[in-house]
Amino acid sequence: MKTPETYRRRGPVEVRWRQFRNAPRPVVRAVLASLVVATVLGVAYLAYDVALSRGARLPGGDLRVLFVTAYVAVVLVAGTVITYLVVPQPSRAGGRPARNAWSAALGLFAAVPIAYLVMVVVVQILRPLILGA
Repeated sequence: MKTPETYRRRGPVEVRWRQFRNAPRPVVRAVLASLVVATVLGVAYLAYDVALSRGARLPGGDLRVLFVTAYVAVVLVAGTVITYLVVPQPSRAGGRPARNAWSAALGLFAAVPIAYLVMVVVVQILRPLILGA
């Protein structure tokens, strides 16, 4: 039997890597759901932006600001709702999982950086690669 002195103390990076690898499945599903929604809408925005930059005449004119506003709203709402549905709290004695506003709040707070990071990748990395600027 090992004594506490024989265990190796893990460094902070190793601890975080272990937590990342062993993340709870419902939380991973919730974050991936927000990421998928943000990626699909980000690619749609990229296509619209590139078309406008190349001189395409689209109905409605230049609606990029409206598109980004709708993008943020849809990603936040989708992240909140999907997380509310997918991430239950620990079950009670009856075995039925409970859901409340905290599940939705987790989705909202996870969707905010995802929406931002996807848009940064689309606008700052992919757009210049496609347009060659």
